[in-house]
Amino acid sequence: MYLILCRKQYKLWDTYEDYVQQSVGLIKMKNALSPKSMKQLLIVFVFFFVGCNLPYKKSATPQDKNFAIATFAGGCFWCMEPPFEKLRGVKAVISGYTGGEKENPAYEEVSAGTTGHVEAIQVYYDPREITYEQILDVFWKQVDPADAKGQFVDRGQQYTTAIFYHDEIQHKSAERSKKEIQKLFDKPIVTKIRKASIFYPAEEYHQDYYKKNPLRYKFYRSRSGRDQFLEKKWKNLPDPELRKKLTSQQYDVTQKGATEKPFENEYWDNYKEGIYVDVVSGEPLFSSKDKFDSGTGWPSFTKPLESENIVEKEDSGFFTTRTEVKSKHADSHLGHVFDDGPLPTGKRYCMNSAAFRFIPKNDLEKEGYGIYRKLFD
Repeated sequence: MYLILCRKQYKLWDTYEDYVQQSVGLIKMKNALSPKSMKQLLIVFVFFFVGCNLPYKKSATPQDKNFAIATFAGGCFWCMEPPFEKLRGVKAVISGYTGGEKENPAYEEVSAGTTGHVEAIQVYYDPREITYEQILDVFWKQVDPADAKGQFVDRGQQYTTAIFYHDEIQHKSAERSKKEIQKLFDKPIVTKIRKASIFYPAEEYHQDYYKKNPLRYKFYRSRSGRDQFLEKKWKNLPDPELRKKLTSQQYDVTQKGATEKPFENEYWDNYKEGIYVDVVSGEPLFSSKDKFDSGTGWPSFTKPLESENIVEKEDSGFFTTRTEVKSKHADSHLGHVFDDGPLPTGKRYCMNSAAFRFIPKNDLEKEGYGIYRKLFD
């Protein structure tokens, strides 16, 4: 039955021979397919190779009474999970459906626009570690809040934006935030602010899709138009919240690519055991285990603690070509990497202290970085 439904909606192949013939045709078509069509085809591949008869499992949600919930609609929920899951203090992000009348809706119904629901996410977070206002700030920077007809390549009411508040405190914060964001847009902000209603977790294959199917996810996202819009809109836009949070030097280094003075910064001669995290996002970047005295007057490391949190890009400033190092999720400028470091890597990650917050080994547990404590045992 499920297979018939899949075939009906996505024109799934009746035989393996049909699949082969269509695959050859797709290869020839290459760029003729729209990003939305590619998303549908990716879902077809999941059904075809994993099986349309996947059990309809409801994802488990954290039960800790100290956790709060934030609910957002921002278009394709595949793309909305990653930015929040990387935040310190966020414990889980669940994809699902909300805002409509249909009980226990299926993906096929929601995506067809017949239920009144929108694709949404619920963010479970610890308010002792991260505030609702900080989470709101991340939300706005994932969407086009002036688009009333969908988000990027995904069109229709089911892909529109919304903030679903769970209490009056969230309601007021959302309204204030929306007014602030309006100052940054010429067009009216159309993101709805609504009282939260029943949230239906999506099918299991949609949860953490970017982790389960990284190649398909990256292929869809890169062609959806989302990243292109976000890059253009937010990259060089001053962030008033960051200006409040950071010192002037931290802001200049992380947001403007400035370089602090050698030998006159906080961590160049710090020899305590612990880890260095991004001063903006808190993402783990380097460990004291890999720190060495380079004689340059800046903190230097032979390798990152978490390589997936590091982005390296060519920097052609200062009449030479260097490799800039930035954090993955906050996009903070950290410093540069050179090929003149000691063994075993031969690398020298020359960083700015102002881009870091240092977490001593004895504070790792209480700061939420307990998984790194074993490095120093």
